[in-house]
Amino acid sequence: MAHFTTNTYTLKREIVNFSNKISQGLSKPDRKFTADITYGMLASGSCLLTDVADQLHEGSKKINSVDRLSRHLSKGIPKEALLSYFRTVRKWIPDDPVVHLDDSDVVKPDGYKFEALDRVRDGSKSSDAKNVYECICQLKSDPKYN
Repeated sequence: MAHFTTNTYTLKREIVNFSNKISQGLSKPDRKFTADITYGMLASGSCLLTDVADQLHEGSKKINSVDRLSRHLSKGIPKEALLSYFRTVRKWIPDDPVVHLDDSDVVKPDGYKFEALDRVRDGSKSSDAKNVYECICQLKSDPKYN
């Protein structure tokens, strides 16, 4: 028999313990925000604040939770939190890590579901001497992207 509730609480406890490690030295509201945003993003599988707020199951209205999370995000990351995070994560990184970089992003000029997402490096037009950046999808009807 599977014990899904036990597994869920075990995972939540591990996430909260991790967020407590990386939020050492912060104020209580900042520690709560770190725990909420870490758990909410992992539980929802999304970085959208509405999805995160859904996973927190707070008694307040969703808009109030989203506003609270948004206010904390607008402050930026405190220096103490970054240093705690780096100290914690440094233990898991080997001395000579292997880093894979893929600089061949794909530009889809005729894609209609990618409307104006972002500019990326076009691997087919770029070389070692020059980098060519284009929109993921250039809408032929939009003069801004022509």
